[in-house]
Amino acid sequence: MIQLQDVHKAFGPKQVLRGFSLHVEEGKTTSLVGFSGAGKSVTLKHIVGLISPDSGTVQVDEESIPDMSREQLYEMRRKVGYVFQFAALFDSMTIAENLAMGLIKKGGFTEAQIKERVSDSLGLVNLDGFERRYPAELSGGQRKRAGLARAIAFRPKYLLYDEPTSGLDPVTTAVIDELILKMKQELGVTSLVITHDMQSAYRVSDRIAMLFEGRVLEEGTPDEIRNSQTKVVRGFVEGKPELVEEGTGKP
Repeated sequence: MIQLQDVHKAFGPKQVLRGFSLHVEEGKTTSLVGFSGAGKSVTLKHIVGLISPDSGTVQVDEESIPDMSREQLYEMRRKVGYVFQFAALFDSMTIAENLAMGLIKKGGFTEAQIKERVSDSLGLVNLDGFERRYPAELSGGQRKRAGLARAIAFRPKYLLYDEPTSGLDPVTTAVIDELILKMKQELGVTSLVITHDMQSAYRVSDRIAMLFEGRVLEEGTPDEIRNSQTKVVRGFVEGKPELVEEGTGKP
């Protein structure tokens, strides 16, 4: 389980998280939604130990992330796959080399095992035979899928997705959504998805939480969020700024 409890985080005078709490249940997919600049990516960085909270707790498998040594953080991160918004592939490397790099660094794999794991991971995201291609030879959707393949090469327990469908057309978005569901079903991973795309969130999520003004304003099943009567939530999911203004009293 991933658990954040009463997390506060400020950057200078800007208070980003103000008592943020979220539990990501094992084997489930939770989507975290909210306006730009709300602190969604900051949340992911807390989970992998890139930043520490000013106060509150951040735990993965009941272990405190801020209290870990550097070695313990490296070990924990092997359980967590991070799917970057823009894939973050190395342009000078083939797709196979991108996937193999982390396995080589981790150690304990033979060359044959690495080749097999790379092939299996690409197969899981429907990129069979793409090992020798370079990122520049892939479409935007294919790069996203290659980034996901790299994240699952370790066979992580957890997957963190940062805007996985950003910039994609509706058909490619549906493909990515199906892959997120496939990772849950075939690998049994627990996932936290950061997204602005409500249709995608409805499709892939067991739970959806809305981050607003530094804390979770509302959390529930996709149907509960879709039918929320909270004006700010309705304004966000329906794209109606007038409801947000009514809910906050801010023009």
